[in-house]
Amino acid sequence: MSSRTTAIQDLYPEDFAHCFGCGSKNGFGHRLKSYIDGENVIAHFTPSPQHMAVPGFVYGGLLASLVDCHAMATAASSGIVDDVAPRFVTAVLHVEYLKPTPLGPELEIRGHVTERSARKAKVDMTVIVGGVVTVRANAVAVRIPEAMKSDKD
Repeated sequence: MSSRTTAIQDLYPEDFAHCFGCGSKNGFGHRLKSYIDGENVIAHFTPSPQHMAVPGFVYGGLLASLVDCHAMATAASSGIVDDVAPRFVTAVLHVEYLKPTPLGPELEIRGHVTERSARKAKVDMTVIVGGVVTVRANAVAVRIPEAMKSDKD
């Protein structure tokens, strides 16, 4: 995997740019952007006050959605051909909240593929704030099923 300056999500086909976590066509979503950095895929996200669980801390559901979306981009990272990234969907997501995640500072979400086949990838992720890992997660990402593809594919 080499480094790229274009976000993986910006390489998804237009038909699949509606995702709440990363879709450029979803004005209400997170619009997460993930970038290849050697063997890792990295994204940054700064939670807003509406992402609060209790004063001063990030809502766990937000963290789960960020690692979920980042895992799919990480799975797609090694399948980019002609500047088109393949789409994956979540089969399994496991999230461990190790420490409360403070609201305010930028989050760094790091992912890497631990296993890969033609159809699926296993991805490990962390959320890091100020050098401290607050969330550890893993996911199984599968290539998008035919039933979810548009007739244009």
